[in-house]
Amino acid sequence: MKLAVFDFDSTLMDGETIDFFAEELGFKEQVVAITERAMAGELDFYASLVERVALLKGLPHSRVVEICKTLPMMNGAKEVVAGLKELGYTVVCFSGGFRDATKPACEVLGIDADFSNFLHAKDGILTGAVGGEMMYSDAKGDMIVRLQNLLGVGRENTLVVGDGANDLSMFAHADTRVAFCGKSILKKEATHCVDVKDLREILKIV
Repeated sequence: MKLAVFDFDSTLMDGETIDFFAEELGFKEQVVAITERAMAGELDFYASLVERVALLKGLPHSRVVEICKTLPMMNGAKEVVAGLKELGYTVVCFSGGFRDATKPACEVLGIDADFSNFLHAKDGILTGAVGGEMMYSDAKGDMIVRLQNLLGVGRENTLVVGDGANDLSMFAHADTRVAFCGKSILKKEATHCVDVKDLREILKIV
């Protein structure tokens, strides 16, 4: 048994989901700036997530669903998932983003499970609140240990792929650590760096 865990935003998907939402409300530049600082490790992930989601208050949830259906997948996403499964990997997605985005994408990509956060809505309108298991900087690390224990997989058979500071906690529990077009804070902890936007490069590593 082997385990591969991918981040979603800017890893499996080419972009940041929340930026697409913010664009609808005219807050994209503001949200992008906060996201970049959080991914670089300059801001606490939880605080930055709460701050960004608060700006989405008033966006219809139906619009969120529509946007999530058309998010651009990263080049090679489908191929890397299929390739890893052929090699015996269980493939999972961890996201500090949102289930509205990860669930349909993971179904399309053939990913076994996704763990992410939920945007709160009331009467079909986002309230600006967020909840879930992936809201904290150490959340991915906690979850990967739980999965390893459930599946009986050791760190020597664990592959992790991410791009930002909130992926550091899961990097601590895997022997194969890929920084995919990663921020410098993550590259320092990686065993491999892929600096081209093509996830198929990961198949050369495993």
